[in-house]
Amino acid sequence: MLSSTRPTRRRALAASAGIATLALALTACGGPSEGDDTVEGEDITLTVATFNNFGYTDELLAQYEAENPGVKVEQIVAAQSGDARTNLTTKLAAGGDGLADIEAIEVDWLPELMEYPELFVDLTDPELEGRWLDWKVEQATTPDGALIGYGTDIGPEAICYRQDLFEAAGLESDPAAVAELIGGEDATWDEYFAAGEKFVAASDVAWYDAGTAIAQGMVNQIDFAYENEDGTPKDLATNDEIKDIYDTITAQSAKGLSAGLGQWSDDWNAAFGKGAFATMLCPSWMTGPIESNSGGVTGWNVADVFPGGGGNWGGSFLTVPASGKNTDAAQKLAAWLTAPEQQTSAFVEAGTFPSQLEAQDSPEVQEFTNEFMNNAPTGAIFSNRAKAIESNPFKGPNYFNIHTTITDAITRVDVDKSDDPAASWDKAIEAFQALGL
Repeated sequence: MLSSTRPTRRRALAASAGIATLALALTACGGPSEGDDTVEGEDITLTVATFNNFGYTDELLAQYEAENPGVKVEQIVAAQSGDARTNLTTKLAAGGDGLADIEAIEVDWLPELMEYPELFVDLTDPELEGRWLDWKVEQATTPDGALIGYGTDIGPEAICYRQDLFEAAGLESDPAAVAELIGGEDATWDEYFAAGEKFVAASDVAWYDAGTAIAQGMVNQIDFAYENEDGTPKDLATNDEIKDIYDTITAQSAKGLSAGLGQWSDDWNAAFGKGAFATMLCPSWMTGPIESNSGGVTGWNVADVFPGGGGNWGGSFLTVPASGKNTDAAQKLAAWLTAPEQQTSAFVEAGTFPSQLEAQDSPEVQEFTNEFMNNAPTGAIFSNRAKAIESNPFKGPNYFNIHTTITDAITRVDVDKSDDPAASWDKAIEAFQALGL
């Protein structure tokens, strides 16, 4: 699950600063405490820090409590992932005091966090081998073989769209027809943008919500977007693949295809109810925010298609900070929450598509239809989209900060309207150089 392609610059810098000071914090405090202070038979409270909606309902947590007498579970939910990231990195840098027993993290945070595996419990458990997709496990496995996170969801992408706005523009609105409009099984970004030009020519509504979202989708299809295979950063000034993406997105903005919204902003939230855009890149977890933001709008549907082939946007993990007082009990809870049965329940509740093979193949997932999305068979659709994912792009320790320079640059053009594309790109180069990589 991912809540923001563009955290504010303040948040990004704060998070980066938190990670940068972790080594100093470890030197000062001697690292996190080891062991588990749980006393057998003693009542304990386990805290689980998540963000947005992981699908962990009160009823689900109560089920765990009933199955484990003496354990109370409290969930702490951050409004946005940026808030959760800042809280995590700041407290890790201070030695871990005040962290939850279980901390949810996004996949894009992992490269930095795995620089300090000693801050997390190694969750390796032979009994859980084969539970997850292999590439999901690899994402959270350190070079030394430690597993610092249990996988929750993944984000296979489709296209969510407003079928009523398609009809108003004189376009076919059936999901199969929409998929073909974008190119079907061989859909390309060029075809997606060409369909957008056709739509905006017949409508006063934008084609998609945010340029930064399109950037995320395109970047996630590059095997080595910002760093080489050995982890060394690419010079942004000569990174032609990223420059081409930037040029393409800013050109579409100039054509009026973008609604010019900052994802997760108040304006973006309000735009769903106003019908401000017709399509959006849609990882499975996005169906939840779409429904919660849309109010009484009933025109949403899902097309089983994605430009450029398969794409995965986001996905999260549950970690157990080594500084916790009840690490064994926390690991047990994290394993339960990421078991196929619980992840199936989370998908039904919040649309978070499971990374567990058994859950993906379950009838509850395969036969699931989303009533709000005009009864779209989202279980089958996102299963198909997951199978279309052909690679797991490399994201090293510098990914997050480099990517922020790009999303900031797009935002200046697409949302703020404060710079033209050339000037904003120059600022991106300056921001990249200031990282000192």
